[in-house]
Amino acid sequence: MSEYFSLSECDVIGFDLDHTLCRYNLKETSRLIYESFARYLVEHKGYDKDLLLLTPATWDFCFKGLVVDLEEGNLIKLAEDGTVLRATHGTKNLSTDDIIKHYGPKREWKHFNSLNTSYTRSAKYYFYDNYFDLPGALLCARVVDMLNKRGAEITSDIWKDIVAAIDHNYNTSAFREDTGTYFPSVKCCPGSYLQPCSDAVKRWLRSMKNSGKILLLITSSHSDYCRLVCEHILGMDFEELFDIIITNALKPGFFSLVPQQRPFRTLVNDVEDSEGLPSLEKPGWYSQGNWPHLHELLKTMTNKSEPKVGQDWSVRSRHFRQAPVWETVMIVEEMEGEGVPRANATPSNSPTPSEGPAEKKGKFEDQGMKSPSAVSNQWGSYFVDVQKNEGEETRRLTWCCHSIHTYSTMAIPSIEAIADLPLDFKFQRFSSDKPITTGYYPRPPDSLLKWEEN
Repeated sequence: MSEYFSLSECDVIGFDLDHTLCRYNLKETSRLIYESFARYLVEHKGYDKDLLLLTPATWDFCFKGLVVDLEEGNLIKLAEDGTVLRATHGTKNLSTDDIIKHYGPKREWKHFNSLNTSYTRSAKYYFYDNYFDLPGALLCARVVDMLNKRGAEITSDIWKDIVAAIDHNYNTSAFREDTGTYFPSVKCCPGSYLQPCSDAVKRWLRSMKNSGKILLLITSSHSDYCRLVCEHILGMDFEELFDIIITNALKPGFFSLVPQQRPFRTLVNDVEDSEGLPSLEKPGWYSQGNWPHLHELLKTMTNKSEPKVGQDWSVRSRHFRQAPVWETVMIVEEMEGEGVPRANATPSNSPTPSEGPAEKKGKFEDQGMKSPSAVSNQWGSYFVDVQKNEGEETRRLTWCCHSIHTYSTMAIPSIEAIADLPLDFKFQRFSSDKPITTGYYPRPPDSLLKWEEN
């Protein structure tokens, strides 16, 4: 395999929507998601109203890549080999002795192999790998804190309640029915949460389409929410940019459930047809579906037996490297939290995205609320964990960092970072026989540069 990757080599270029094409104002969105989950627990499950009260400093706990160990009631940060690097019970740090008490002298988490090979959730753990779920980790920890304070027992019912809160707010009918807190808020003020794509990104999409590339948009969001987001970030004519739009895809099952694939369904006024399609015959907008049927259509459209697909993806890239025709570009916003310059994503007629809505800036921006993509004082770096013991520093690659190197072609902080580059620009790939800093564009995060120095 070549050490370089270029979009010009791809016949098909696919995009995820949330946190890929659409960048969110993470602070405002995280606050809204937390509130939507917590309000459900308070109003429907009788939890303490104090769950709704947060200080800006509380958000330092919010960190992508944590695993909730449901058997032990802990949140854990894992090394590339499954070693527990850090852990908390509720929001309180566990000491080294406490970690050994829970996970043995080698600090091994017994379900690591299951998580590492499937990336799916189970009755024994939950992996917080995306920003839509992430505030739930903070909520889960604060619930444990409150129960510990009361001397109440920590049971699996807590987790069932939190899952119910997630389902209530993200149900596919919630947008249409204005239920929960999340969708009604975004519908009311999309500009508070969604960042419009820059003119450079829009030109980039059109240039790929004009050069003969087939463009896909594949999202797990329902069609009505997808439409709202795309109209806000790309404009009312967004459908012209894509040959195929697939909503309610339920990734990663869209790619990995063989042979029990969900059929594609047509949509009328954002309502799915009850009859599934036996195959995918032509471009258009569809719901649900599966990769084998899409693959057959792409073969016909490109007139190639194995069209090469480049996919920009935000999470769980492992599932998309099962076939050799897929190239996966990982969107890792945490790179910007570690020194990688942010590309100019501001349309000329829009306010600076980092400012957020003016009426809320004082509440969250000026009082020190940490962005969920920034380095955490409590959890450290997303890429490299640094611990000090008797004056000596120990550095370990995190499991999340290892997964990026193993299952992605390359990593970028945002679409904007590459939108001004020519399609034949050659990016360096991740490779097992090259330094771990290879494959990040425009440059590696600070923690990996320091890792390489050491």
